[in-house]
Amino acid sequence: MIVDTAPTPTRRRASIGTALCWVAVGPTAAWAAVRLAGLDRGPLVQALAFTPYVAAFSVLALGLTVALRRWWPAAVAALAAVALVGVVAPRALAAPQPAATGPTIRLLTANLLVGAADPGALVELVRQHRVDVLTVQEFTPEAQAGLDRVGLDRLLPYRQLNAQVGTPGSALYSRWPISEGGIRHNRGGWGFTQAYGTLAVPGGPPVRVESAHPSAPYALDQVDAWRADLVAQPPATPDGGLRILAGDFNSTLDHGPLRALLRTGYVDAADATGKGLTGTWGPYDGDLIPPVTIDHVLLDRRIAADELAVFNLPGSDHRPVLATLRLPAA
Repeated sequence: MIVDTAPTPTRRRASIGTALCWVAVGPTAAWAAVRLAGLDRGPLVQALAFTPYVAAFSVLALGLTVALRRWWPAAVAALAAVALVGVVAPRALAAPQPAATGPTIRLLTANLLVGAADPGALVELVRQHRVDVLTVQEFTPEAQAGLDRVGLDRLLPYRQLNAQVGTPGSALYSRWPISEGGIRHNRGGWGFTQAYGTLAVPGGPPVRVESAHPSAPYALDQVDAWRADLVAQPPATPDGGLRILAGDFNSTLDHGPLRALLRTGYVDAADATGKGLTGTWGPYDGDLIPPVTIDHVLLDRRIAADELAVFNLPGSDHRPVLATLRLPAA
């Protein structure tokens, strides 16, 4: 008697379906493990910036496994989806704010892409939204001259500037006087700098504001500098003066070093207002890169974030971020 051991079409389709499920689920499960364990090393640093997209795909992968009734892949898919959606979804939900009763600050931060951003468009944002404080990255002498030519010096007369050719430059502009100003020098390959100063806000406590710009992990040999620059950012001082870090952090909330900085006592204004998934860098100068959120306003936990908006800026690959903040009473 001869037994036919060749797979039937039904069994073949079942095997293909199971394999398809594991192909869909495997990467999301691995991604969830890397994200939860904080394993942002080497090429994983750049990849983790796209975690929100993988979180969305993990839900689709779960749906596929359930539709095909592949229960072991479905169980793994469910764990991965819960993990990834659990860390990403809260960014779209506004959080409770501290009972701050002091004055309001409207703070705008913008990366000018080597000074190529349209100065008129940036100054119009300052004028239209009655911005009180502006932090700028990749600030060049040409950008400084262009901004003053269209009236920024009249809108925000107080300043701590470090205009440089190329990308290292940084600037802090304010409606109110600035004291204790200076320039921080980061260690990364681009030599980014960070202008800072303490603002004398009428009716409120002094606030230290810094234009943040840690190194970018654009290549594997820059990852260590990226991490070192983030570690070197000034921590929050919960028992001391108020601090705000605003700028291009070259990091998302899925990067461990930025989360560690937040744990010192900062809050991400976009996350606090339910706008934490709004992209700020990527396709805005024509590059085919999915938007990611690497520009942030980090504020002392005693400061309330009332609103946050993101705008387009012609000539830049970043989108300016405007945060409306309330200080605690003086």
